[in-house]
Amino acid sequence: MSDDYIPCFFHSDQLTFKPRYEWAFGERIDHPETTARAEGILTALEKDGSRYDVRRPEPLPEATITALHDQRLLTLYKAAKNDLRRGHTFYPTVFMHGEGIESDPSNIAHAGSFCFDSGTPLSRETWNASFWSASCAVSAADQIMRGEHPIAYALSRPPGHHATRSSFGGYCYLANAALAAQHLAAEGARVAIVDIDVHHGNGSQSIFWNDPQVLTISIHGDPTHFFPYLTGFINETGGPAASNCNVNVPLEEKTDGQAYERALDRHVFPRLEAFDPDFIVLAAGVDTYERDPMGDFTLTTEDLHRVGERIGNFGRPVTAVQEGGYYTAHIGRNVAAVLSGLHEGYLHAKGRGGG
Repeated sequence: MSDDYIPCFFHSDQLTFKPRYEWAFGERIDHPETTARAEGILTALEKDGSRYDVRRPEPLPEATITALHDQRLLTLYKAAKNDLRRGHTFYPTVFMHGEGIESDPSNIAHAGSFCFDSGTPLSRETWNASFWSASCAVSAADQIMRGEHPIAYALSRPPGHHATRSSFGGYCYLANAALAAQHLAAEGARVAIVDIDVHHGNGSQSIFWNDPQVLTISIHGDPTHFFPYLTGFINETGGPAASNCNVNVPLEEKTDGQAYERALDRHVFPRLEAFDPDFIVLAAGVDTYERDPMGDFTLTTEDLHRVGERIGNFGRPVTAVQEGGYYTAHIGRNVAAVLSGLHEGYLHAKGRGGG
């Protein structure tokens, strides 16, 4: 196993998807999930080539995706690819669900039956970008599963932790972190997803709700005030076959680094110790950053490094999968802070010392 550098996965086709705007509380705003996010991260990683090795992912077999996602959802994405004009973006506007509603995923006008918000559009490029984003997550997990590296990173853009088996939203189309966890768990390993994005990882929760092999932990802004509003409360603890295998840690607005670490100590690490996972998938959102426009926490870059270090110091191999982070001027340094913290913490846990 090599712990001298961190393999990082990205494909240039992830930059082809360019949503222009979204509707938020009745207002049309510039879309926060821009290509500048990935470009800023790439610049930071390539600046320190001795620590990070950026690679292209292996293409993901579609059967791996359909093992986790409803085929109808993929049919919808491919309908968008085939039917929408280049440069045209489709925003679902009719969100009919429930008994008696028969949606046709080959009809782009029915997209609202598969979507849960008005900020996650479709275009010709959605499927390809999402496919490679998911491929990054599984390629990174494969490095961990084969014991080649203790830390690997997927620059997954679009993000994925809000996507469920059969629906998309929250800028997410395929459940990247969940696909990584599924890959790691394939041979019977115990996997923990630790989601540090400022928003609740509702997709990961729903996918593994009744699966005792995967522990899902999300530490996030209180959904009373934060997207996705309807999930992420402490009483959501897992299905009948996986009681207490889902942990939600909602935090108050303006949470700072010290309060965040206290929550890790009180609620996250005790559950990890009790579950004793073989692998960790870190849903690595950095929108807890103090200047992020999509969050309300006040963590600094140094706090993000410390969070990564604490998780790395748990001593399990980690697949870090990119989620949110929308202050593009600092996103590269913030992601690098989390990754370097993971690396240093893991080395410390294994007796090699830290950076």
